[in-house]
Amino acid sequence: MKKLFGFILIIVSLAMAGCQDKKPVSTVTTDKKLVIITTLFPLYDFARTIAGDKAEVTLLLPPGVEAHSFEPRPDDVVKIAKAGLFIYTNKFMEPWAEKFISGLNSTVVTVVDASKGITLQPARSKHHQADQHKKGADAHHHHHHPAMDPHIWLDLGNAQLMVDTIAATMSAKDPANSATYAANTTALKQQLTQLDTDFRSGLSQCGKKTFLHGGHYAFGYLSNRYDLQYESAISVNANAEPNPARMIELIKQVKSSGLKYVFSEEMVSPRLTEAIARETGAKVLSLHNLHNVSKDDLQSGAGYISLMRKNLANLKTGLECR
Repeated sequence: MKKLFGFILIIVSLAMAGCQDKKPVSTVTTDKKLVIITTLFPLYDFARTIAGDKAEVTLLLPPGVEAHSFEPRPDDVVKIAKAGLFIYTNKFMEPWAEKFISGLNSTVVTVVDASKGITLQPARSKHHQADQHKKGADAHHHHHHPAMDPHIWLDLGNAQLMVDTIAATMSAKDPANSATYAANTTALKQQLTQLDTDFRSGLSQCGKKTFLHGGHYAFGYLSNRYDLQYESAISVNANAEPNPARMIELIKQVKSSGLKYVFSEEMVSPRLTEAIARETGAKVLSLHNLHNVSKDDLQSGAGYISLMRKNLANLKTGLECR
């Protein structure tokens, strides 16, 4: 697949070079709008909110596709090569992006690493033992072990820094609409600030401080921001296999701590959470990791803020908050 990406990029570069002999390459636009391609849903939602009707924003991930195992198709490669902005999360979330972007024409596409200025926290190494159960080439390809936790958008402070980075690049690329971008950014950051305040107040007086979920380690940033304890069944990589010893450990923890709720994860099979619930008598609640959304969510207009508010409501229930 990587060789195919390289081949496609060479073809695209040659085609663009041929065009440059006749006239300068111009960014693909829709009605002369800046074209922006984003990898994950939070980036897409931030960019489209900042853009308003001044830019065309596209989500690279098809609805419902799990983000950790995604790699762009050849037609995605061509699409990105002709865009004005390509926004990705970080090299740990999209390990394919670092090599991929080196082949892009920087005079056409401005690449935005949304983690700029953000301090990444280490992945939880004790969960990585679960990844060792699958060997061979397939395991090497699908069970990449990130050195750092890539889920930066689930910290609302990080979310605001991401918004600043995206907005600044949009204004630099499209200065004619910078006033609109600035106004929309201010409004968005006010909503994120209020949401952060609501999380802090909503989770400040809770009967429990630990939440446990039967998915991959996605909520470390959120738990750290609000001084919660967080446990997951498997590692940072959503494609990792569960470790039986880890499952036993979590079941014992639920029983000993008296947790009444365990959490399942959107876009990931709830079977591990349901197994823990069966063994402990706990009830199951949902948390959304926001990597991506379903087709129904996308069509209904779900956004980062509305989905995070649902997370807050379920956390308040699960942690027995007053």
